Amino acid sequence: MQYIENRTFDEIRIGDTAQIVRTLKPEDIELFAVMSGDVNPAHVDEEYAHSDMFHKVIAHGMWGGALISAVLGTELPGPGTIYLDQNLKFRHPVGIGDTVEVRVTVAAKDAARKQLTLDCRCTNQKGEIVIEGQAVVIAPTEKVRRPRAVLPEVHLHEQGARYRDLLAATHDLPPVRMAVVHPCDALSLTGALEAASQGMVVPILVGPHDKIVAVAKDAGQNLDGVEIVDAPHSHAAAERAVALVREGKADVLMKGKLHTDELMAPVVDRDTGLRTERRISHIFALDVPHYPKPLFVTDAAINIFPDLDTKRDIVQNAIDLAHALGIARPKVAILSAVETVYPKIPSTIEAAALCKMLDRGQLTGGIIDGPLAFDNAVSRTAAEAKGIRSEVAGDADILVVPDLEAGNMIAKQLIYLAGAESAGIALGARVPIVLTSRADGVMSRLASCAMAQLYTAYRAKGAV
Repeated sequence: MQYIENRTFDEIRIGDTAQIVRTLKPEDIELFAVMSGDVNPAHVDEEYAHSDMFHKVIAHGMWGGALISAVLGTELPGPGTIYLDQNLKFRHPVGIGDTVEVRVTVAAKDAARKQLTLDCRCTNQKGEIVIEGQAVVIAPTEKVRRPRAVLPEVHLHEQGARYRDLLAATHDLPPVRMAVVHPCDALSLTGALEAASQGMVVPILVGPHDKIVAVAKDAGQNLDGVEIVDAPHSHAAAERAVALVREGKADVLMKGKLHTDELMAPVVDRDTGLRTERRISHIFALDVPHYPKPLFVTDAAINIFPDLDTKRDIVQNAIDLAHALGIARPKVAILSAVETVYPKIPSTIEAAALCKMLDRGQLTGGIIDGPLAFDNAVSRTAAEAKGIRSEVAGDADILVVPDLEAGNMIAKQLIYLAGAESAGIALGARVPIVLTSRADGVMSRLASCAMAQLYTAYRAKGAV
């Protein structure tokens, strides 16, 4: 165990010194901004910072001041110190990668008041003084020795950042005509209208006219110029939206306030639906804190117990979506409970078969490995501990689950326990279907619309 110990007033002599050394990292700036609320673009906006007088992102000035406080409170005098006064002069900026030595030196003692005056100086790796000043403190008079506190790990995650990248990728694309099925709640209506305001879609609202107008009024939304196709209830709205696609009047479907099976029933109708030769499957696109890239989970919403043929389509749909989003060679992990082929667990055999399908050209466009347990699909450390060597293990883009139950649990656990943001889309029909949860917020719906727009543009090139 490490301890932290002070130096009392009587132990300290003029000229005594203490120091710490720190190298500025991007996360230091981000954490200081979060803690202080100081989001001056000189510190957090790289594009702006390169155009200002320093031509780089620099630390908050008081980051250095906080380091001086750390020396006084932990080294000299240490625990029991009371800060009275501090003056600072900022001589040079501190940029990312700079190493700063923070040194305090006792300049004077006031025995009557147990006060110390300390010279404070911060220098960078070039020997330049970046901050200097003086501090006045009351030094402790009693000895203190305590276990050094173990600080928690801090992981910074910019919520929705990867979804904003998705939205940015649509800026040069034409909007798609999107039939929004039964948008009779504020979230689904607002999500569709916000996507329209960003130029991603031209919404066609399909549902009870008066109810949609009332929801828009309550939500403060303007429906001027927005087409409404009247349908008496959710079932009729789903049927009419599918008909709009068949008539060539809509390019995308979006789920509103209705159950998934209500929407999908007319979609999969053999005579009047939107079937293709491929099975329809759902793909969660998750922005997971602590995972370095978007993570796709499929199928967690449509196919309950998919057989091998269905899994082949589930995998190919996910690969095609990844291509549409700019992932050239998506890494696909076929999940099971274990990472070895075990005859008593059918999903391990199907995983091995899917890998061989890639070898034989029955699946294309990705890198596939399986069976893989969840841990060694997303963690290199876990994969290496089990001796797994593959391009996919520990770095998966796509997780293919054994069945809907497993997929739904994985996705919901990532959302509710790991803080993931979720977006969702179904592929395999004539058009993409924006299929979000009724609890999803506007950002999730925007990201789902962006995926549909990108996929539509990708397919228009003949890539699917």
